[in-house]
Amino acid sequence: MASIPLFPLNTILFPDGHLPLQVFEVRYLDLIKRCIARGEEFGVVSLLEGSEVRLPDKQDTLSTAGTMARIIDWTAPLPGLLQISCIGTTRFQVRSAEQLKHGLWMAEVDQVAEDMVVPIPTEQQDVANALGALIRSLQKKQISTANMPLAPPYRLDEAGWVANRWCELLRLDLEEKQRLLLQENPVLRLELIQDVLSENGLLD
Repeated sequence: MASIPLFPLNTILFPDGHLPLQVFEVRYLDLIKRCIARGEEFGVVSLLEGSEVRLPDKQDTLSTAGTMARIIDWTAPLPGLLQISCIGTTRFQVRSAEQLKHGLWMAEVDQVAEDMVVPIPTEQQDVANALGALIRSLQKKQISTANMPLAPPYRLDEAGWVANRWCELLRLDLEEKQRLLLQENPVLRLELIQDVLSENGLLD
């Protein structure tokens, strides 16, 4: 069990997911500067209730699972502003969390095992094909890698990677995304995503 700093957001980060952030609150500037200096990661959890920006007399309710984020690039365009680019690494479950006086959340967490590398089953190949087509359409529009909603390398032959990218792209409610994040079987996660895509007419 490890103690980690948390960064609550109105989204869910999945392993290998690409997360750009603008950091301007003092509690997070200190955290991010420390992570950059020490090469450390921080935990991203979703906000079930509350605001990303600290408000007086407002209580935050955090989800009980999240993903560690590693900073891969950063700039400081203005004093008191950091623009960072992160990648999701390992998943975790929160055992307990407390908010410190200056507003930063710290949590005791247990790591969740990484997905096994499993090839795309034939029955779900259409899910990978649809993601590949989406990536190609974004590339044709000459959208820069930094502005793409998913980062290379594109592992379109891996069940977990393909499922995770669709989990980020689809407009699912946070609780549904949370269940998918904690689904230990990457093929089952992919099957669940296939159902959602089919229901929304997004598969050929």
